[in-house]
Amino acid sequence: MMKAITQHRYGSYEALTCEEIPKPEPRAGEVLLRVAAAGVDPGQWHLMAGLPLAARLAFGPRAPRDKVRGRDVAGTVVGVGPGVTGLAEGDEVFGVADGSFAEYAVASAKLVVPRPASVSAEVAAATPTSGYTALRAIAKTSVGAGQRALVIGAGGGIGTMLTQILAARGVSVTGVCSASKLELVSSLGADSVIDYRVDPLGSGYDVVFDIAGLRSLHDLRKLLTPAGTLVLIGGEDNGRWLGGATTRSMRANLMNIVTGHRLRPVLALADRADLEQLGALLAAGTLTPQVERTFVLPATAEALRLLMEGKARGKFVITP
Repeated sequence: MMKAITQHRYGSYEALTCEEIPKPEPRAGEVLLRVAAAGVDPGQWHLMAGLPLAARLAFGPRAPRDKVRGRDVAGTVVGVGPGVTGLAEGDEVFGVADGSFAEYAVASAKLVVPRPASVSAEVAAATPTSGYTALRAIAKTSVGAGQRALVIGAGGGIGTMLTQILAARGVSVTGVCSASKLELVSSLGADSVIDYRVDPLGSGYDVVFDIAGLRSLHDLRKLLTPAGTLVLIGGEDNGRWLGGATTRSMRANLMNIVTGHRLRPVLALADRADLEQLGALLAAGTLTPQVERTFVLPATAEALRLLMEGKARGKFVITP
C-alpha cells in the first residue's frame, strides 16, 4: 500500500484526498519509481476541475479515469517491467509519470531520464512540464543572440525557465511579472523587468512569449516588429467549453492568413529528446528551476490553489 492524492469526482480543491491505495506495478515498457519529489503545474488543476469540458472526452466524461493526480516526477527506480532496457533498480531519474502525487508511481521508460548528480530531486521534479514547454516555445521561433524577446508571465514556472534559456543564448530578455517577482526575474538573466500592473510593455520586440494569456491578440501584435513572432503558451480565460488556449490558438491560426506577423500556438507534449536536453541544461547549470516552496503530500491541494492564484515565484514541489 502507499499514500497518494486521489480524486473520484470533478470539482474544486476539496475533490483531492490523501488516502491509502495499492502500490502500482510496472507493465511492459514501464518502470516503478519511489517518488522523491513531484512538481506542481496548472495541468493538474484542469484535471481536478474537468475543465475545459471538451477535455473530459480524454479525462473521463463523469469522473477522471486516472484517480491519482500528479505528472512531473523525480525518484528512484525500484521496479522494471518487461522489455525495459537502459534502466535498472537504483537509478535516479526524472521525467513524467501520471500519478506522481504519491509515494510510488509508474512511468513509461521512454519518459524518464537520468537525474544529474549535481541536481536535487526537488529541482529535477520541478523541471519537466515547464521545461519542455519552454523548449517547444523557443523552437517556434528563430530568435537568437542580439534579438529582443518579451516574456509575459516571466515569474512563473515556464517564464523563469524561458528567461534563463533565452538569456544563455544571448537574447535580450524583457520579463513581465508582478512586483514581488521583479528581483527574481532580473536575477535569472533578464536585461529589464516590467511590473505588469504599472509599467508599459514597450514595443519593437522580435518575439513575444505570452504565457499569461490575458491580453488580446490585437494588443500583443502591437508589441512586435513588423516581421515579429508571437508565441502563445496556454491561456487561462473563461473558455469553459474549449478552453482559453484552444480558442486563442484557433484565432491565431486564422490570423496567420492575413497578417505579416507569425502567430505560433504551442502544444507541448512530453518527449524523451526534450527531457534529455533539459537534463543536459541542468547538469551544465544553464537552467536552474526556481523552487520557491516544498509541500508535504497532504498539502497538495493548498499548493495547487496557491499556484493557480499566481502566488508561486517559480515552482512548487510536493514531497511524499
